[in-house]
Amino acid sequence: MKFPKHPQAGRAGVALILVLILVGVSILILAGVMQRTQSVAILNERNNNYVVSCNAAEAAVEKVYARMAYDFQSYGPLRVSNNLSTIYQTSIPTVAENSFWSDFQFSDAQGSVGKTYVSYAYSYSGPLPSSYSNLFTISAPVYRIVSNVVNTKGRYAVVGTAQEDVLLAMVPLVTWAIFYNGLLEFSQTAAMTVNGRVQANGPIYVGTSATLVFNSGVSTTANLTAPANNGQSSYGTDPSKWGTTFNATPGYTTNAASVTVSLNMTNSHFLIDIPPSGENSMSSTGQQRLYNQAQMILIVTNAPNGSGNPTVFLTMQSSFNGAVPGSDPSPTTLYYTNASDSFLSTNLPFLSLTNRFLDQREGKTNLVTQIDEGRFSTWVSTNSNVQGKLPASSGIYPTILYVADRRNVTAKQLPVVRLSNGQQLPSNGGSGFTVATQNPLYTLGNYNTQTASSSANQSANTTNTAYTVPAALMADSLTILSKNWTDAHSYTTYAQGGSVSDTTINAAIVVGTMPSTGTSVSTFSGGVQNLPRFLEDWSNNQLWLNTSIIRLWNSKLATNQFRDPLGFNPSPVKPYYNPPTRHFSFDVNFLNSAKVPPGIPVAFVPIRFAWGVPPPSTTTYTPAHN
Repeated sequence: MKFPKHPQAGRAGVALILVLILVGVSILILAGVMQRTQSVAILNERNNNYVVSCNAAEAAVEKVYARMAYDFQSYGPLRVSNNLSTIYQTSIPTVAENSFWSDFQFSDAQGSVGKTYVSYAYSYSGPLPSSYSNLFTISAPVYRIVSNVVNTKGRYAVVGTAQEDVLLAMVPLVTWAIFYNGLLEFSQTAAMTVNGRVQANGPIYVGTSATLVFNSGVSTTANLTAPANNGQSSYGTDPSKWGTTFNATPGYTTNAASVTVSLNMTNSHFLIDIPPSGENSMSSTGQQRLYNQAQMILIVTNAPNGSGNPTVFLTMQSSFNGAVPGSDPSPTTLYYTNASDSFLSTNLPFLSLTNRFLDQREGKTNLVTQIDEGRFSTWVSTNSNVQGKLPASSGIYPTILYVADRRNVTAKQLPVVRLSNGQQLPSNGGSGFTVATQNPLYTLGNYNTQTASSSANQSANTTNTAYTVPAALMADSLTILSKNWTDAHSYTTYAQGGSVSDTTINAAIVVGTMPSTGTSVSTFSGGVQNLPRFLEDWSNNQLWLNTSIIRLWNSKLATNQFRDPLGFNPSPVKPYYNPPTRHFSFDVNFLNSAKVPPGIPVAFVPIRFAWGVPPPSTTTYTPAHN
């Protein structure tokens, strides 16, 4: 018996098998795709959680940085170190600030929840990042801030991290060629070229018929304009009419950040004031006072009974365990009553207290504490009391001399300090020498123009400061007198009855001025060119200023307003000097950290120095510097 053949049935079976195989393969592929999709979704979600957690960690780090920067700029490095455990380490974003933060758990990378890691990391000396070109810092602390964060609402406990190394740069103010705490006026300046950086914590006024050139950056916290000033009309809004050239790029920066140096920049005069009774010398304020930084303090007062010769206190103090000299528990004090000139010539041969002269700008007779710096240098190196307390053989020197004349005076008298014979200053082992006083300060003749290894006045009448020591003059105000000045002539004529001599000052100048109170000649501050004051007829002579000009405060004792020396304003304003030809030059020695004068205030500049994303639970990660 034969059966019929059905070829289509066989082919259908094969097709079914192929379909089943393809379906199986498709299911496997689909499963693989779904598994991969799920894995990608998981990775994406984990990554999203990680990114969000890293952002939260960055917020925690920035919160600490903001508070640290505020404390540093407002109160100095001591406040920062005191706030490590009490403020910074317990600082995290909170629900009170935003309910968003309830989704996150913050820790300090060491297992402590609700904290941020904040600790001193190391000290740094050297140049600052490129945004602070030509600035440097010395032994500035670097603090490390680290935060670890987990998003508690996410499905995956991914740890996000952030780390910031913060440099609390203490930048010597002499790094700037000109630094003004307040309005900085170049209005109607004589020809002037400024080679270093310029900073004003206030507006800057320019506009001159002479030539004003800035070869480095200029920054103001307000605006740079050329308004009517010094009795002159406005130079308008067109910079091409200002007589001013800006050679840096950018030429100038407006609305820049303020640079602070102390507790209160509106009362910086405290830096040169005698501290009040009971103030801790190691407090934030105390450490900054020149009185506490000085190794020698000279105080002149009236006789105890109100008559007779003055009383003199000379205190010697030295630092210990990193404290300022003002914290010395056993200072040495020499106490002299009835200090006549003959007595002083034997006991303090560098000191004279009987000189008198008229300051025609102030309209007052000056009672002078006069210091012969050549004799002072010899005396401190040979006197047994000084060497017993400040032995040069041990590398301990009187690098800062603080002087205060506190004699009672009438309304027509003014106690002042005058420095004479200052051509060669104490080297103090290369550290230099600074004189600080709360009184108006006067220099007589060349200042810091030679060293023991140079010939006489080798750095005079030149911009070459190779034969100088790091030096600063810090006072209520500064008046420069030529070596031909005579006290007797001050009462009769501003021309001094003789020829003024060319003079050179090689020192940083940290003083006050009387700010402008209006736009007329009689209400003008005198501008930066008249920050160093004059009382002679310098019209045929030269003044060389190799310096850094730093104006931090309003003068408290020398308070008479600048008046135009050429008599443009009618009576009662009269000339009391004619200006010299000024050769202003920024002393580039000050860009060398080893040549910063003693006691120079430092600007507090917080800098985000390095940033990184460390592994979780790590506080030793080293990110690259900015």
